[in-house]
Amino acid sequence: MSFCVKDVVTSPIEGQKTGTSGLRKKVAVFMQPNYLNNWVQSLFSSLEDLQGAILALGGDGRYWNREAIKIILRIAAGNGVGKVIVGQDGILCTPAMSAVIRARKLFGGVILTASHNPAGPTEDFGIKYNVGNGGPAPESVTDKIFANTKSIASYKYAAVSSEDDSDPFGALDLSVLGSTKFTNSDGADFEVEVIDSADDYVSLLKTMFDFDQLKQFVGRSDFRFLFDGMCGVTGPYATRIFVSELGASPDSIMRGTTLEDFGGGHPDPNLTYAAELVDKCDPSKNPDAPDFGAASDGDGDRNMILGKGFFVTPSDSVAIIAARAQGSIPYFQQGLKGVARSMPTASALDHVAKKNGLEMFETPTGWKFFGNLMDAGRVQICGEESFGTGSDHVREKDGLFAILCWLSILATANPVADQPLVTVEDIVVDHWKTYGRNFFSRYDYENVDSDAASKVMSRVDEVMAQMATEKNEEGHMSLGGFETPVVLCDNFCYEDPVDGSVAKGQGRRFIFADYSRLVFRLSGTGSSGATIRMYSEKYEPNEDKQRMDAQEALKPLIELALRVSELKELTGRDAPTVIT
Repeated sequence: MSFCVKDVVTSPIEGQKTGTSGLRKKVAVFMQPNYLNNWVQSLFSSLEDLQGAILALGGDGRYWNREAIKIILRIAAGNGVGKVIVGQDGILCTPAMSAVIRARKLFGGVILTASHNPAGPTEDFGIKYNVGNGGPAPESVTDKIFANTKSIASYKYAAVSSEDDSDPFGALDLSVLGSTKFTNSDGADFEVEVIDSADDYVSLLKTMFDFDQLKQFVGRSDFRFLFDGMCGVTGPYATRIFVSELGASPDSIMRGTTLEDFGGGHPDPNLTYAAELVDKCDPSKNPDAPDFGAASDGDGDRNMILGKGFFVTPSDSVAIIAARAQGSIPYFQQGLKGVARSMPTASALDHVAKKNGLEMFETPTGWKFFGNLMDAGRVQICGEESFGTGSDHVREKDGLFAILCWLSILATANPVADQPLVTVEDIVVDHWKTYGRNFFSRYDYENVDSDAASKVMSRVDEVMAQMATEKNEEGHMSLGGFETPVVLCDNFCYEDPVDGSVAKGQGRRFIFADYSRLVFRLSGTGSSGATIRMYSEKYEPNEDKQRMDAQEALKPLIELALRVSELKELTGRDAPTVIT
């Protein structure tokens, strides 16, 4: 089979700047003539040494995934890419993509995902590029892509012949494993290889965890486990790992089939959008509530951890994984060197790092900021409050990795089958006794008018500027008359300790003298409007006060944040869309 390469005339399309996790828009936007073509050509024009390179390609299975893959294959061939490795049926979850890139030492990979955002003909689509270390492209690359989208005049496109513009790869069956080679009448040949979407990823996980130990634990008669795939990409991966490898019952997987519209749901594993799982894990609503519940999102990089009637915050989860890693997870048996969290994430991880002599890093939101630290060998475990947890085995957050960590922690805490089960709640409460509790809550206001969102941030900036002029002799400031003084207020700026790059304007934060915090930031992960995220955190070292309800413990701080930001007045929102 042969093809030729054509130059197709096009012109710039506005609004193609990538956010923290790629370019995300409504499906209808991506389906506009040349919209995807322009961005992909701009990507390839940004990459040096692309000729003959091998790339990976796949997505989370959302609506228009297959159509996008066909377009990308034609542009890849047109730009001299030597080979594209595609996940079977066009599927590759985000951490699996990173694993494939790293295991096969590929040039990079293109992921088709809008992550935790809804899917379907009227919903969201997305695309992002991962570099050779398996992680998201750094700003040096995404800035070039954006610059190219503003000046693009043509894109290179494979066609059957100079007289026939049809797709030369149209007969490819992505459900069939194997390689197909194509001859370029004008230059280098092109190959497409379809691989099992899970093999590389599962093989990696099996080197990290003791699957025999996990299989024995999962098989205990007094332990029940339930995983919610939310109709996203991780359902088949979870079935492969938990059912085929660990021997769990097939009914331990709910919503495990990947659907193009994710079942009409919002595949974000939190208390609001995974409410069905939360209810099933609540013994007051379900007499047969499982002992351990977990969920992952649309593309497989997020996770939620539940016990029986008990929710583990993402900030606590990563801290507990780090605290117990060496004794529970074979991959970390030599110990940790360092850990990292995103700035908005509660500082539970900081207390683990301090007590155990680990290097600790606070980064902006976005997994790409952890990549340099991992590549330099300074960080092994990291996490974000937005239900993202991961380690240096890949360069993406990894939902199934986090769930396997918790299964390993539970298995290690329960070495004898005839003893009462040490539960998720037991492990978390024990952690609080050792390190203190970081009460934490995030209020998400989704699809806010962009102008209104900007006004909220401007109001916070005004408050900060006024506070800076009113410091006392100790450098303390007062926020809205709150009894605990503020010791620092700023718009977070991060200087990468590895390459010296600087990321400014990463979120407004108020840090109080008792380690409490308030943070305001705009999220870049949506496809339309703006999302305001407001974070509240209170540190409590007193065991007698650690079992309070989080919303009650944080109520004074939340009320303060809403009052000084004038968020309700400026947005017209009486309540957040999601409370975590």
